[in-house]
Amino acid sequence: MVRMSAEERRESVIRAAIAEFSQRGYYGTSTEAIAKRVGVSQPYLFRLFPGKKAIFAAASERCIDEMCELFEKAAEGLQGEEALHAMGDAYVQLIQERPERLQMQMQTYITVAAAEAEGEHEFGELVRAGWGRLWDTVHLLSGADADRTTTFLAKGMLINTYAAMGFPPGHRVWQGMYPDAGTTGRLDKCGDG
Repeated sequence: MVRMSAEERRESVIRAAIAEFSQRGYYGTSTEAIAKRVGVSQPYLFRLFPGKKAIFAAASERCIDEMCELFEKAAEGLQGEEALHAMGDAYVQLIQERPERLQMQMQTYITVAAAEAEGEHEFGELVRAGWGRLWDTVHLLSGADADRTTTFLAKGMLINTYAAMGFPPGHRVWQGMYPDAGTTGRLDKCGDG
């Protein structure tokens, strides 16, 4: 059996953390559950990360980084509305195929709000910086103006909300998301993400 390097274990921890935190949130997830999922001891886990907050931050940051990479790949060679539609389609496909990414996003927002309410601003600053990178990525890749970039991301957040609440694709709330929402019921035809 080949031993994993510390970096490979760190990657395993981040993947496990996304799976655990996406289901139970920051406060409902134990480091024991993450360690168990990875197959390491808690002391080893804390050699890789200084604590639970650092693990959660790494998992949250990974999700933002993956979205930026997804958008870059989707928009390659495109501009304007074509780039936005490609990014939106890629995002909708991501949350359909890997719902834990959407769940992790939602858990991140809850955790930022809870931390900020307790006077802890470091995590919120990290997440806001990530969102800044995401906004810049969409803005630069599409060449859209600030209003269109903001509208694209706002529509994406509405998609997140509808999907997280479990609205089926044919439900009337999707009608404003894409022209044929009420007739086809296909979320994957959504042009914005």
